[in-house]
Amino acid sequence: MSTSGDTVKGKRVQPPWSPPIGTDVPQLRLYNSLTRAKELFVPQKGNRVTWYCCGPTVYDASHMGHARSYISFDILRRILRDYFKYDVLYCINITDIDDKIIKRARQNYLLDQYKEKKPQTAQILQDVLSAREPFRAQLASTTDVDKKRMLERLDAAVTAALQPLQAAMESKAADEVVHPLAQVLLANSKDLLADWLDQQFGSQVTENSIFSILPKYWEGEYHKDMANLNVLPPDVLTRVSEYVPEIVEFVKKIVSNGYGYESNGSVYFDTSKFDSSPQHSYAKLVPEAVGDQKALQEGEGDLSISADRLSEKKSQNDFALWKASKPGEPSWDSPWGKGRPGWHIECSAMAGSVLGESMDIHGGGFDLRFPHHDNELAQAEAFYENDHWVRYFLHTGHLTIAGCKMSKSLKNFITIKDALAKNTARQLRLAFLMHSWKDTLDYSSDTMELAVQYEKFMNEFFLNVKDILRAATDITGQFEKWDAPEVDLNNSYYDRKSAVHEALCDNIDTRTAMEEMRMLVSQSNSYVAGRKSAKLMPNRMLLESIARYLTNMLKIFGAIEGSDPIGFPVGGQGQSIDLESTVMPYLTVLSDFREGVRKIAREQKVMELLQLCDVVRDDTLPELGVRLEDHEGLPTVVKLVDKETLLKEKEEKKRMEEEKKRKKEEAARKKQEQEMAKLAKMKIPPCEMFRSETDKYSKFDETGFPTHDVEGKELSKGQAKKLRKLYEAQEKLHSSYLQTNQNGN
Repeated sequence: MSTSGDTVKGKRVQPPWSPPIGTDVPQLRLYNSLTRAKELFVPQKGNRVTWYCCGPTVYDASHMGHARSYISFDILRRILRDYFKYDVLYCINITDIDDKIIKRARQNYLLDQYKEKKPQTAQILQDVLSAREPFRAQLASTTDVDKKRMLERLDAAVTAALQPLQAAMESKAADEVVHPLAQVLLANSKDLLADWLDQQFGSQVTENSIFSILPKYWEGEYHKDMANLNVLPPDVLTRVSEYVPEIVEFVKKIVSNGYGYESNGSVYFDTSKFDSSPQHSYAKLVPEAVGDQKALQEGEGDLSISADRLSEKKSQNDFALWKASKPGEPSWDSPWGKGRPGWHIECSAMAGSVLGESMDIHGGGFDLRFPHHDNELAQAEAFYENDHWVRYFLHTGHLTIAGCKMSKSLKNFITIKDALAKNTARQLRLAFLMHSWKDTLDYSSDTMELAVQYEKFMNEFFLNVKDILRAATDITGQFEKWDAPEVDLNNSYYDRKSAVHEALCDNIDTRTAMEEMRMLVSQSNSYVAGRKSAKLMPNRMLLESIARYLTNMLKIFGAIEGSDPIGFPVGGQGQSIDLESTVMPYLTVLSDFREGVRKIAREQKVMELLQLCDVVRDDTLPELGVRLEDHEGLPTVVKLVDKETLLKEKEEKKRMEEEKKRKKEEAARKKQEQEMAKLAKMKIPPCEMFRSETDKYSKFDETGFPTHDVEGKELSKGQAKKLRKLYEAQEKLHSSYLQTNQNGN
């Protein structure tokens, strides 16, 4: 029998469902140099991302300017691949044919030959003086301030070596005195001597193998540096020397498309013809730089800007696709005769060979925008007859050294090896992560100290969480009730994760992401401190979740290697998990035993045992990479830390204690001096205090009080009043002194 309610409603059905409104989901946007704005990132083919990055010109040691680009792009690549889950194909080139390489290889070869002949001291002196003439002419004509300063430093070094050698030769000093001075001169003058030798004999160096030895060596050093910086190797690496046939074909096609022309065995790109085409535009990245002859000539190379070469071009804005080789330069066969590739054409041809007619991302340093990247774009779009060879152009910011411009050509640079001698690869990477990838980064002691402190801050959190997780519990005990502090921390955790995601979507803003991660750690630390002060255990699973998230983000950023679920590796790469899981049970037993000994020693007042326990904590275990932290009323915390870190902490602690002791002794000394000065002053009777000041006063009354100044004028009432106060104060001091003496003190 149905009820009245059923009759009214009829057959019962599910009520309508209202979907949640939801919130806007941030999408990845990248700063695109082609528009100078942040653009929504949309790969051309689904989830696949094709990426070409300009690599090094390998003629010298890699420096921090290189690291600026390669670490930054490594961070972006890892985030696109491991955070946003794109399928990235990453291609990088090695420039091993270039004016700089040719000139440096020739100079090295000629200087080595010169040294092998073991010239006499007089010959070295004569040659250096000869080489100095054109060098000083160059110095006098140089207007660029930075370059002039560099040349002046070289000149000063030569002068410093010349003077003692000339003095020794004039005094007819013994050969054992003169010879070492000549070698110092040779070392200090190698740059200007090599340039002088090259001007005379460079055209006679014709063996191609001479030009491959130098780049092969420095490419090897570059790869070692990248591995030491934890920069992932590229998926594809292209070398110019291996792509000469492809480059020749690329140039032929540009010529046949009407955008290139041959002149005296060289081939040039016709910028006017290209720019006048309806579907093309020259200098998309920096249109305002068109006509900048200084930048254009730097792009052509030192060996390619002679008057005869410049006169071969239809327009000063045109640039070389193929250069006819001159005597003293390597060469390859081509339809236009013996020659070598221009600089810009290599990237267009090699990237095109691997990635095709259009790529998603092209990357490089900010200073490559014009003319290099603009010329790359023009060449490739002339070849493919399209207007979209690159969809997103990413340029990393400059790197300065303590605020000064860095330049290899100006000999103002810090090598990657030098930087790694001062800081770890992780610390360098953290410094880069704490700055925007597209803005200028200043490499300085302050910058690196911030990175070191960030690393230490995160590491302490990871070590504390590991210690909490090691506390004994059964399988059900790991699931603990959430009270208000846990709910609050979890809400902050999700807020911070959302903020990190928004930051990474906003042009991969690692600076903001790192700060959000720091805030999450600060909130977690406050939560742990609050629980401990209430004598309660922190929630294990919540802290483990936070620590795992932070570890995973730092792994994505390339700041943590290995497979540890929480924290930085300990004990070297690949050893961390085995080391911690193996030694921690033994260290826990040792820590518990030590705590028991300390308890008995305190109760029995056996100070020697307490001191031995301190020695184990402060001296013995740090040598093994173990830190013990004693907390009043709480179990001792055991942490595995890098031995070097602990020894640095020990040295810093010792230094601070010594500084504290020094300051204490200094304060005691000053106090004693003040007391001695006060005592000396107390001993003076008031009738004597002014009599010694004959430079101020000339007459005194019977009590020793001054009445006239040094010029014989009677003191004014105001002056006398001030002096009377001093006199009365001295009366009290002296009376106190006499009283003290009477009491036998």
